[in-house]
Amino acid sequence: MSTPNGFPQHLGACVTQSTEGGAVQDLHAKKAGKAAKAAAGSNGVLTFEDPPSVGTSLNETLKLLPDELKANMKIKSVTPRPPRKPRLERAASLDEKSWRRWRRFRTSQESLTDPNETSSSNGSLQEASLSPPVRSRASPCRQCCQEVSLHGSPDALEASPVRKSRGSTSDLGKRASEISSAFGGLLRGKAFAGGKPRLSQIMPARPLPPVELNVASHTLRTANRIDSDCMDYRHYSQHKFGRVSSSLSDTRLHGNGMVYDNCSTDSMKSTFSLLTPIRSKDVRSRSYLEGSLLASGALLGAEELSRYFPDRNIGIFVATWNMQGQKELPVNLDDFLLPTDADYAQDMYVIGVQEGCPDRREWEIRLQETLGPHYVMLYSAAHGVLYMSVFIRRDLIWFCSEVEYATVTTRIVSQIKTKGALGICFTFFGTSFLFITSHFTSGDSKVNERKLDYNKTIQALTLPKNVPDTNPYRSSSSDVTTRFDEVFWFGDFNFRLNKDRETVDSILNQNPETDVSKLLAYDQLTSEMSRGSIFKGFQEADINFRPSYKFDIGKDSYDTTSKQRTPSYTDRVVYRSRYRDDIHAVKYSSCPVIKTSDHRPVFALFRVKVRPGRDNIPLAAGQFDRELYLIGIKRRITRELQKRQEQKDQKSSSVCSVS
Repeated sequence: MSTPNGFPQHLGACVTQSTEGGAVQDLHAKKAGKAAKAAAGSNGVLTFEDPPSVGTSLNETLKLLPDELKANMKIKSVTPRPPRKPRLERAASLDEKSWRRWRRFRTSQESLTDPNETSSSNGSLQEASLSPPVRSRASPCRQCCQEVSLHGSPDALEASPVRKSRGSTSDLGKRASEISSAFGGLLRGKAFAGGKPRLSQIMPARPLPPVELNVASHTLRTANRIDSDCMDYRHYSQHKFGRVSSSLSDTRLHGNGMVYDNCSTDSMKSTFSLLTPIRSKDVRSRSYLEGSLLASGALLGAEELSRYFPDRNIGIFVATWNMQGQKELPVNLDDFLLPTDADYAQDMYVIGVQEGCPDRREWEIRLQETLGPHYVMLYSAAHGVLYMSVFIRRDLIWFCSEVEYATVTTRIVSQIKTKGALGICFTFFGTSFLFITSHFTSGDSKVNERKLDYNKTIQALTLPKNVPDTNPYRSSSSDVTTRFDEVFWFGDFNFRLNKDRETVDSILNQNPETDVSKLLAYDQLTSEMSRGSIFKGFQEADINFRPSYKFDIGKDSYDTTSKQRTPSYTDRVVYRSRYRDDIHAVKYSSCPVIKTSDHRPVFALFRVKVRPGRDNIPLAAGQFDRELYLIGIKRRITRELQKRQEQKDQKSSSVCSVS
């Protein structure tokens, strides 16, 4: 908008704001008018650019005659007014509007070759030789100086200190010089009118939030590993999908070297889920009916195995406990199944029981309640009072074959099933497992009978049945343990210490902690295994715990009855593998806090190597004991609610005494 004299109204307001120093204002205004007239040339045309906040065209011009320009540069005196009250609402600043319009410009890809046909997006069209932007506060007086200038950088909005004497002579002189420099820059920009416009460098008003170097979630442990045949997804998505505007796209993350965690970037592969994307051509080429070891996308193949277990090692918990037929179960099984010195829970839990409690179902419910909703019972079997339960993480049940079991009775009278063996086998991916729990003949001197129990077991266990042997060329029909890749044998083997009670007690008193090497020198099982007469090819981890038998029930003292039985390592866990170094023993210990039996539970933690398999084996199809799962979870929730209620009642009933 212009005044009656043709001069821009907002520019006149800028010049006539202050009442002090009128002569100085007149002098500088006349100089500015002369400079503008001389720079205008013969045609006397001045070209202005509207501020970016106004929706006018970029090249809208105002033609001023030289005489009119000089006349309007005169300073007018006005009555001073108090400053306006600050506005409470937040208005978008110039740089914010410029930034948004710049983004719209980039996405629309509009042509800027004709300035008269393209609307101004951010007022950033300028010649490269323009003077640096003037740093000033965006006040009503000096806003006009920014509007007439063609500075597109957000630096022009940075605030500078405002002096208290706004009407001083030096301040007015500085303002007049700024107006003059603005006019000079505008007139020099005439040479730009016929050239090709280009965008100046635009920066955001404030720095963007930093991106963490690792955006992986610890809860997404292995579910987001990408298939090896999709490792070129980064280049494929760049050409096919063109995700170039996403600030967290995998292309930019990999290209800038910001993230190197596979789990971090693979979790962003799909727009709609965290699952790995599957290309149509891969689906066409895959066959889920019968896969092979080298087939792409096989359910039990190498790709799927590497996704869940990148190092191809799983954690297995194996435990044995002679319950002595007690009806009473421990109040808490956490210390038994979830030892505190282990940082992580295991992938598979196998628990064998000898002389189990009368209510086997209650025992399994207690196991499910302790392990919680992350685990399901894959299989459970019994042979008289021999129990075995196999729990596995619920997201791994799809990779298990059908579960098979067999039993052997070592008693002369087969109807009495207190002594014998129970075996459970299945294949996990391409690795076959066999778990055997046994209860051998008791008695200090019956070593030969226990060896006979072992030989009968390896010959009579008819496993596997339907699941094929993973390596039949290394199997033997006379030994069941040779027909599986990984074998774990645990139970009450009843091997004793060949020493009298007094000697054993003196050794235990001398070494109350874990130094039991002197006791193991008298161990029957260690001696027989070294001779090769039993458990051929098996190993046992180092023993660093006290004998697990025989205790007084509910106490930490060994047998104080008239029999005075010698403490012994009757409860053991041994293992063997077809392949060397496939099984690594992590921990081997007992659980002294469970005192409901004359035996202490013994457990071992293993890291076992798993190999890929073929899809032509009979699978368990994700079956598990759902009823047990629901009962165990309900018990777990009820127990937690009762615990909270007890804490609440105890807190409300407590009395504070002030001394």
